[in-house]
Amino acid sequence: MTASTPRHLILPFASATSEAAQHTLGALQLPHLEALLAQLQAQPVDEGDEYTLSPPHERALAQALGWPLQDGLLPWAAQAAQRAGLAPAPGSGWAWVSPTHWHVGTEQFSLVNPAELQLDEAASRQAFEAIRPLFEDDGIRLHWCSPLQWLAEHESLAHLPTASLDRVIGRNVDLWLGPPEAARRLRRLQAEAQMLLHAHPLNEVREAQGLPVINSFWLSGTGACPQAWQEPVDVVVDERLRGPLLAEDWAAWADAWQALDAELMPPLCAAAKTGQPVVVTLCGERHSQAWAPGAKPSLWARWWAKKPQASALLMAL
Repeated sequence: MTASTPRHLILPFASATSEAAQHTLGALQLPHLEALLAQLQAQPVDEGDEYTLSPPHERALAQALGWPLQDGLLPWAAQAAQRAGLAPAPGSGWAWVSPTHWHVGTEQFSLVNPAELQLDEAASRQAFEAIRPLFEDDGIRLHWCSPLQWLAEHESLAHLPTASLDRVIGRNVDLWLGPPEAARRLRRLQAEAQMLLHAHPLNEVREAQGLPVINSFWLSGTGACPQAWQEPVDVVVDERLRGPLLAEDWAAWADAWQALDAELMPPLCAAAKTGQPVVVTLCGERHSQAWAPGAKPSLWARWWAKKPQASALLMAL
């Protein structure tokens, strides 16, 4: 296995439940993935549904990190705080704060992919400084990290389940805000931020430039900082399927799948053939399933084994 070949490959957005996604999967030819899966043993499916706060790929990575699985309480923000040098104390509460644009429809608000904001550092810091006092008035400390990712620190965030951005993009935000009694403070902060940003000079400039205005934020990645950290060894999360799927660009999604099959699967297949501990986890909208080394089957068993059909496996996720 070369230095660039992961031992454990996690593929988010490998499947989706929409009719268009299922049709696209049905037409895909993924011979290298099928060859790889034929050498590995299917593991139990991590079952969920399309309404869990934490999507399957986040659950799969959390398992690789050795974290307990609590829906909506996987501490990605605490991990980011540590990597940013903020030295989070064990048990402290953290959250990602993402500046966003909520599109106003006839009967609902939908969250636009933050990547479409084309937000540079200067504009992001303007928005950050505008809403920072709202958080601080509630005792929540805010840290700027990157244009599309800020961090919030408060003890209450250790126990507040929140929906991943990957669940909310392109969807009705009301479905993902959580019960009012649990997220009362969050809903109030979002309402106050929306009023403050409505007439902010930053958004006047953005409108003149034809860019989406920043009119709210999304809180995610909440949870308590773990007592001990365990970074996974040789685990790679390849996200090239994410953008096309969230944009519902099925031709681009199919192209991304073909590129993955041609580029990543052959070296993994070669490594598996030599007995190296290769694991691949495919993550859909509801479930994920890993394939890992198992007991070597007999020649007779290999002869009669049914060759895995990648499209059927993916459609079931």
